[in-house]
Amino acid sequence: MNVTPYVTGSASATRPWEPYYNDPVYDMRDMDEDGAPDNPGSVLYQVPVRTGQKDNYNLGVGFSMTWSRPLDQKLQDQCKEAAAANIALMQQQTANKRLDFEIARLKNCGELMKQGIQFHPKSPYFSVCADVVVNNVTYIKPHVHSIPTPVSRNAEDLGPALTTGKE
Repeated sequence: MNVTPYVTGSASATRPWEPYYNDPVYDMRDMDEDGAPDNPGSVLYQVPVRTGQKDNYNLGVGFSMTWSRPLDQKLQDQCKEAAAANIALMQQQTANKRLDFEIARLKNCGELMKQGIQFHPKSPYFSVCADVVVNNVTYIKPHVHSIPTPVSRNAEDLGPALTTGKE
């Protein structure tokens, strides 16, 4: 169904404006009664005649409505099915892109957390990795221990031998 509102208008006027015109009254007198006017074409007087001239204005307001029904229901059903399939495809593509984004976010946040790198808690970006948890981390940061060198190189100076308790 299609509904179309409309507004139309028109104006018409005659220029120059002349509300009256003078209609001549001719002398039709026949004084000698010969059947012919004595003064043909002579104007006795003029009568003012109203012209009826007026301006016209028109305004039309309304709406037009049409209704159509397809004759081939099969084509309409196919069109609806194609639209639904296209919408489902777009939704799946959006879901795939969202999943790719979330996996990349999880991977990057996890790797940074294992390295001890994160946003400051007051940073507006802290919430980007706030829901990422790193479990079973066996990674140890590279570090160096200093071991003092013994004063003596004799084994006896190191103390008695250790026992395991199985002897």
